[in-house]
Amino acid sequence: MPAENGRAGQSTVDLNSDLGEGFGIWVLGDDDALLDIVTSANVACGFHAGDPSIMRATCERAAERGVVIGAQVSYRDLAGFGRQRMDVPPDRLADEITYQIGALDAFARAAGTRVAYVKPHGALYNTVVTDEVQAAGVAEGVRRYGELPVLGLPGSALLSAAEARGLPTVTEAFADRAYTPEGHLVSRRESGAVLHDVETIAARCVDLATHGRITAIDGSEVTVGARSICVHGDTPGAVEIARAVRAALEAADITPAPFA
Repeated sequence: MPAENGRAGQSTVDLNSDLGEGFGIWVLGDDDALLDIVTSANVACGFHAGDPSIMRATCERAAERGVVIGAQVSYRDLAGFGRQRMDVPPDRLADEITYQIGALDAFARAAGTRVAYVKPHGALYNTVVTDEVQAAGVAEGVRRYGELPVLGLPGSALLSAAEARGLPTVTEAFADRAYTPEGHLVSRRESGAVLHDVETIAARCVDLATHGRITAIDGSEVTVGARSICVHGDTPGAVEIARAVRAALEAADITPAPFA
């Protein structure tokens, strides 16, 4: 099943954000504010962040606002917030993906909705851009649960593995992350990997939606077809950035709308 790629000049675009990333008494980001801005919520499933109470509350608040819920699956890495690459055998990885989707879907259904798509988080997301073995594990874990759309980077091994299993795929781009000339995300370990200037971020999102391009860290232009744009919820000024992105898109006659 081909990827649902964004097109230059598209009239709608999804805005997604990583939410529910607290744990116990620790809170990360302003989920309530972001749920008033985004159209899709990538909710942490307990492996890198999130606990049952946070998962339940996040699903309830998303459902109240009509925000679509996606499972934000990860390596089992609470200590490292899912940002440490792990060499997980593909069969076990598939089981852990299915497990995470099912846990979140229980809370989503209790809130009167459902998990509508799946997106990997952190190191897992970056690994399955090029690692075909782990990409197959993630895709198989999704397939075992059901025919859920998989959200990922254009041209990634993950989207290819999902398509090979008959899963819908949706391409995304990142509002506040720097890109390599190859169209990959610049590692967070490198300087300049995360953007902070609100006006720059908003302008690049409009350019992305209207022209299907983004400027790489070396100044070159990269073609990026994206049906969804991720605005991170854990970066400084996240709410201000998300509001500016949404306002800029709407001013350009691009309507934020969920893909699922």
